[in-house]
Amino acid sequence: MKVEPCASTEQPGWLRLRQALWPEAGREEHLLEMASFAADPRYGQFVAYSASHEAIGLAEVALRSDYVNGTQTSPVAFLEGLYVVPQARRKGVARALVAAVCEWARRAGCQEIASDAVLENSISHVVHRALGFEETERVVFFRRKLA
Repeated sequence: MKVEPCASTEQPGWLRLRQALWPEAGREEHLLEMASFAADPRYGQFVAYSASHEAIGLAEVALRSDYVNGTQTSPVAFLEGLYVVPQARRKGVARALVAAVCEWARRAGCQEIASDAVLENSISHVVHRALGFEETERVVFFRRKLA
């Protein structure tokens, strides 16, 4: 397996993996966001490839300098997305992707990496713990529309 940074929307597999992770967004929306991320050093994105060069995993990270729940430093690298295709799960792909993200974050001057998962996503909670994350707090967000 090999993990490569994504520097262009043409990165093999990047779009397909994003569409699998965030299917509610359309192709054009993904491509616009990908182009924006690739052009901005505050974002990092990585694709893992199998020995046969098939895209099997994706990690996206952003530098956040606003408050990030549960952290103590700034900026913080925030793991925005992590996805491994079903047939490649439990084979170290997520661990390799997060290692690449952590190295990127260290080079960017971060001392912490953070992430989140919805309360109901217990599988994500297990994966985060297995990757060395610790739960810091649980939050329920509210909103109110203004007339």
